[in-house]
Amino acid sequence: MSAETAPPGGIRKRAAGERDLTRPPLPEPLPVPIYDNHTHLEFEDGLEVLDPRESLDRAERVGIAGVVQVGTDLETSRWSAEMAASDPRVLAAVALHPNEAPKLFAQGLLSAHLSEISRLASQPRVRAVGETGLDFFRTGEDGRDAQIESFEAHIDIAKGNGLALQIHDRDAHDAVVSTLKRTGAPERTVFHCFSGDAELAKICNDHGWYMSFSGTSTFKNAQGLRDALAVAKPELVLIETDAPFLTPEPFRGRPNAPYLMPHTVRRMAEALGEPLEELCARLAANTEKVYGSWSIDEGAAS
Repeated sequence: MSAETAPPGGIRKRAAGERDLTRPPLPEPLPVPIYDNHTHLEFEDGLEVLDPRESLDRAERVGIAGVVQVGTDLETSRWSAEMAASDPRVLAAVALHPNEAPKLFAQGLLSAHLSEISRLASQPRVRAVGETGLDFFRTGEDGRDAQIESFEAHIDIAKGNGLALQIHDRDAHDAVVSTLKRTGAPERTVFHCFSGDAELAKICNDHGWYMSFSGTSTFKNAQGLRDALAVAKPELVLIETDAPFLTPEPFRGRPNAPYLMPHTVRRMAEALGEPLEELCARLAANTEKVYGSWSIDEGAAS
């Protein structure tokens, strides 16, 4: 690919809050390189600001070969597509976050913004539509119709472009599943930051939907997620950071970045009772099956 100039980072900033803002050290490298299939490099967080390229360099040193950079509105989706065009370690996902949909609908802008997402989805290094879905935690009853309209439009964009779909699902498991069944899910559908239980994992197994586990699976109070991981078909399991959020133990609350994903992988291997090298190899293969090759421009998965 012909690399373009990387866009500047820091277009989003995470609130400091009452937490430790120092960055954790680099972990021991993984034995087999893997991919972070959901991250937000556009965010600044912590006392030490990481440029997106520096973040990727750190990740590469510990065995993270590439990332899927995810947009949540027009600005971050355009940024994600530009970042993917500028660095061979990056693929992009573009979408309007479900919590954006009611605001855009109220402003009469939802259709126009969806049209721009559709345009971005045609770029060769955009390999997914997301994060889209439903969020009934932050959006009340009055905004749900707009969320569903937006979700269905994103499903159509993913299917029309032969792309994967990355789903944001918060307090909306049943509605997400029913929407996917009603509209027909894209061939490669991913539940980003999987937050369901073993029953939802079984539903995903039955439909061939991928489950992406994040640092939340390492939390002490997340036995339900580890139970779901145990049930999930191995060929449907992916891994992510959702950085700068959801930092894995033992650094929960501190600034997250792709280079910290080895902590999650190692905890996952322990939970599954599986050799780390074998798990890494399978995670890498699963991720490439969903998104295609990072090394070519026209390699969307088929």
